[in-house]
Parts: sequence; structure tokens; C-alpha cells
Amino acid sequence: MSRQVNLPAPGRSRLLLLAAGTLVILGVAASIAVLLARSTGHHHPASAASPHTTAAAPVPSGTSTTAPSATPTGPSRIPGPPSTTDPVAFARAAAAVLWSYDTRTESRAAHLAGLQRWMTGDRAVADPASLDDVVPGASLWLRLAAEQQRATAAVAEAHIPSAFRRAMAADPQAITRTYTYAVTATGTQHLAWTGGSGAQGQAITLAVQCRPGTPCRLAGIAPVTAP
Repeated sequence: MSRQVNLPAPGRSRLLLLAAGTLVILGVAASIAVLLARSTGHHHPASAASPHTTAAAPVPSGTSTTAPSATPTGPSRIPGPPSTTDPVAFARAAAAVLWSYDTRTESRAAHLAGLQRWMTGDRAVADPASLDDVVPGASLWLRLAAEQQRATAAVAEAHIPSAFRRAMAADPQAITRTYTYAVTATGTQHLAWTGGSGAQGQAITLAVQCRPGTPCRLAGIAPVTAP
């Protein structure tokens, strides 16, 4: 099952998508001139776009789909970001966090708060709203919590897309404007819920800011996966 990826709203102009077959632009703020050039721009399939698709891991028949009487209210258990200046290493760690959740132990709000700790504080490039696209919606979160659904991730690899490398080679100074890199990660999300389990492939392209001498932080999540 797949879903249509919505284009970013005008207020989220930091992550822009142009039509496939032309330029696919991952622009984190207007200041970044290092662009993904001439990529076909694969839309996230449902299995790779968002844990929203955990609904595809069906609620067992005969089991209530109502929310639990007491929803989790504890603090987020998401670990803090690693202290690394390597955008690829950071992206691997970030992808693992983005593909993992546990509706048994934390609320959606607490989960999002934990993810926010990974975001850069640089408002010129940060797109915290993009986190919403990789977290189950509020009503779905409650349904998943009723089934005690949780997810863990195994990241297979991460790399800087070839189009981004070509863009950096064409204009080496451009990256110094915001030090924001595009990094694509792939892996597997393992799901478990009351009476069942499953797994689905994942792929995501992240915008990672790594200023010299400063640990990397997440700037945003691209609306398309760059190869």
C-alpha cells in the first residue's frame, strides 16, 4: 500500500520538491545552494515514508480498536543525538530513531519532544515540522497504543546521494553557507503488536547540518528519497 506524498506547504519552503524528471531540489532554507541535481526523485512508498503505514500491519481481528483507558504519559525514551561531526554517521543514528517508537511507554507528544532534541537550533535551516511526517498521527497513535504497537529499526547503510556530491563538486564553496548535507539512509523497521509482528523496508533522505567543530544536528526530512 502506498500513499501520496504531499508537497510542502508554502510556509515550509525549506524543503522543496520539483517535478520528477527535472531538478529535484533539497533546499534547506534559501541560503543553501548545494542542490540535488537531475535526480528522478522517488516518492516514499508507504513502507518507507512514515510509520503512519503501520496501519498496514493490521489490527488483529476481534480485538478492540479503541484507545486504552490510560494513555502513556511518561517522558520520551528517545536517546539524545550522538556527538559526531560526520553527517553520514549522524544520519544512520537519526534514521534509527525516526523509525523507532513505543506506544506502550510514551505519548505522541513526548515522542515528538524527544525527536526535537535532534534538531539544529539554527532557525535559518531547521524544519521541525517535517518530523510530523514520520510520526503516526494523533488518532492513529492511540489506535496503535490500544494494540501496544512498537517499532525498532535496523539501519543497513547511509550515503550522500550522488546528485548531491556532484552539486558539491560543481560549487565547493556552496556548502559553507549552512554546512547542510543531504544523506539517504535505508534499512528495515521491525514491528510488534498484540498477537503479531512484521517488518517493512525503509528509506529516507535527511538534511543534516554539520558545522565545523560542532556536533551534527538534524535540519529536516526531505519529501522525497534521493538515490
